[in-house]
Amino acid sequence: MQSFDLQVNGYAGVDFNDDDLDADALRAACARLRADGVAGCLATIITAEPRRMLARIARLAELRAADPEIAATLFGLHVEGPFLSHDPGFAGAHPAEFTHAADVGFLGELLAAGDGQVRLFTLAPERDPQCAVIEACRAAGVTVAAGHTDASLEELQRALDAGLSVFTHLGNGCPRQLDRHDNIVQRALSLADRLWCCFIADGAHVPFVALGNYLKVTGLDRAVVVSDAISAAGLGPGLHPFAGNLVQVGEDLVPRAPGDTHLVGAATTMPRAQANLREALDLDDHALERLCWTNPRRALGLADSEETA
Repeated sequence: MQSFDLQVNGYAGVDFNDDDLDADALRAACARLRADGVAGCLATIITAEPRRMLARIARLAELRAADPEIAATLFGLHVEGPFLSHDPGFAGAHPAEFTHAADVGFLGELLAAGDGQVRLFTLAPERDPQCAVIEACRAAGVTVAAGHTDASLEELQRALDAGLSVFTHLGNGCPRQLDRHDNIVQRALSLADRLWCCFIADGAHVPFVALGNYLKVTGLDRAVVVSDAISAAGLGPGLHPFAGNLVQVGEDLVPRAPGDTHLVGAATTMPRAQANLREALDLDDHALERLCWTNPRRALGLADSEETA
């Protein structure tokens, strides 16, 4: 079954956040994505030192613009950060020292580096209290997502009113230990009628019993499955590169930071995620098509008939 993935950091040994990413490697990763049924995806760049982050975005945009084979798979770019929460546990795999408050000027640099190819931008609404970045993104035709955030209900509502419409990997990008009732997952779910809620379906980022409960709240019409794949996806256990570091992937195919302090992206392919959803939640092909193909495209504002490339 084909899929459209809003969050791919790398694939099959190729790290999209590699400073030395080249056309051959990116083309090979795209070929593997296509072979695994990913008809379109967003290449994701995460928070880094500002000049390095800009260079990585520019490199991906340059390679995509120059190669129709790459462009046929990469629909565009997803910029995740750097306007993310600096509170402990919310940065996740993002270097906390490079997260900072929203800055419309730097947003302009990020979008300019993407040369019109940035389709999705993830931020923490509390870092954009005046919603200036959200409004600037929407004016530029960029879909805005919340993520790595501890926004209050009022901050989420204000962001939604300004144009926010997606929540990046809900249930992740937050500490393992949260208040049992007043937490970002509950706040986001309370607004599920206005949000496209994205989930990683590997059983580790969100246990399947919890994912089943979340899907009952969102309904199939407002939920999206993403891979959050890193270079380890499709390769198996071992040490794999991600954004200038090495990540250990265990026998359970889950990438973890040293000391198991947090998860670092995912190594599950979309076919495996779809199989997980069939086996663990008894979802049928119609449901999987909504979660993995129809809804992610609609979250970007794509008409059903619009081409991804």
